[in-house]
This record gives sequence, structure tokens and C-alpha cells, in this order.
Amino acid sequence: MFKASDVKELREKTGAGMLDCKKALEATNGDMEQAIDWLREKGIAKAAKKESRIAAEGLCQIKVEGNQAVILEVNSETDFVAKNEEFIHFVDSVIDKILTHEVASVEEVLEIKDENGTISDQLTALVAKIGEKISIRRFEKIKKEDGACFGTYKHMGGKIGAVVVVKGAEEEVAKDVAMQAAAMNPTALRRAEVPQELVDRESHIIKEQVLAEGKPEEIAEKMVVGRLNKFYKEICLEEQAFIKDSSLSVMDYVKNHGGEIISMTRFAVGEGIEKKQEDFASEVMSQIQNS
Repeated sequence: MFKASDVKELREKTGAGMLDCKKALEATNGDMEQAIDWLREKGIAKAAKKESRIAAEGLCQIKVEGNQAVILEVNSETDFVAKNEEFIHFVDSVIDKILTHEVASVEEVLEIKDENGTISDQLTALVAKIGEKISIRRFEKIKKEDGACFGTYKHMGGKIGAVVVVKGAEEEVAKDVAMQAAAMNPTALRRAEVPQELVDRESHIIKEQVLAEGKPEEIAEKMVVGRLNKFYKEICLEEQAFIKDSSLSVMDYVKNHGGEIISMTRFAVGEGIEKKQEDFASEVMSQIQNS
């Protein structure tokens, strides 16, 4: 009558839970459009109406348990909802589940089930209750060895979060490094981790600037190297000037305490999401013209 792929498609179209989608298809003999109407009539597909909206606000949460840490971003449409107790409780519940389950993608997280159903079902119910689009955007599960420690830092009430792993130094040092990462927005931990296309683009821009200054080709090549080194000091966490003592690089600060930085993860809520630009003057004018 209908296939598993039909259930998946209906779920993607409506945001309803797997079981509800299956019931809808059973009730409508597998007719996709009728199944959507069936869900809407029962109020189950209410969340689907929010899918086209932009959710660029939200919360970044971090939790550490033993040798594991999780950093999670859950988005909402407004900052008001991001401060809602039910929203925060949902985020905390999701991060707890990620810590205790072996999951590698958001899709796998949504399938985790407890006494209240799957996380996907709980998300759908929360969207229907709050009335905004809410989405689990991304997470990172970070593991460390026994000899290392986590440094975590959240800024602006969870708008920015950073997790670092430092080996050989105290947790306070690791926390300082996490604070640096949150505040200074490095692109990578060290030079070797900077995407080559970013290096190539920056090199090209620097060279064009130098040639435009009237410098000969051979001089331009040398100046590219010098300015590229300055570029690395801005975007690589290890090479950045340490915010608590600018005479030191972050790497030197950690080395002075007998440690080395193993990894860095930084999330900023909504980064990369194109936010809707509100133009209230145009909106009011449009309403006047249409009235």
C-alpha cells in the first residue's frame, strides 16, 4: 500500500512523527496529499507551516561528562523563545541524550527515543506549542584522553560557545584558551588546519594589493609571505595574541604552563544563516497602500 520511503517523505513535508505519518498513510490508503490533509486536520502537521521561516536565533549549550563533551546549537526564530524555559529544557534534554548515545548526525539524534517518544516527536510538539520554527542545527561530540582536560566557555548567555582540549596543563589554562576562542573567533587551531582555498584566496588578494602599490613581481612575492604570516596570526588560535597578556601568543601561554592544545570547537548561534532583514518603513507603507 505504501513504502517506508513514503513515510519518510511525509515526515519531511509535515514535520510530524514517524508513527503519526504511518497512521496517516494507513488512513488514506497511501495517498500523500490526503495524508498531509489528515495530519493537518488533526493538528499534527501544525509544525510544518513553520518550515519556510528562518530560525537564526537560539542557544548554544555545552555539557561535559567524564572524557566526553558535547557542544550543541538549537535554533529558534526569536531571542525571546531562546530564553523560554521549555526551550531551554528541550535543549538540555537533547544534549543529555547525545552524551549517552552513539550518534553521528542530527538525523540520528532525532531518532533517539525515550518515554516521551522520539526527539523528533518532542520537537514537533514544542514547535506546535511555542508557535515558532525550532531546529536542531548541529552538534559536536568531543572525546579526550585521561591525561588531558576540557576547557569550556559560553559567551552572551549561550550565543557563542567554545570547547578546547588541552593536554599537560591545568583546567584553568584550558578555560582561558576556550575564552580566547569564543572572543577572538579563530578560523582554525593551527596553520595546517586552515583550508587551502582560504590561503590561496588571501595570497591572491595580498599580491594584487602589493602590485597595485607599484611593487615589482619579485618584491611582491616576498611581501605576500610577510603579510600572510600576519594573516595567520589573526585566524589561527595558537598564533593569536593572548587576550590576557598580548606579549604572548596563545601557544606560548599554554606551553609556559606545560601544556599543548589538542583541539578547538567553536559555535556561534546563527553563523552562516541568512537572517531576514526587517524593513519596517516599507512594511508600513505596503500596508497603507493595500488598505
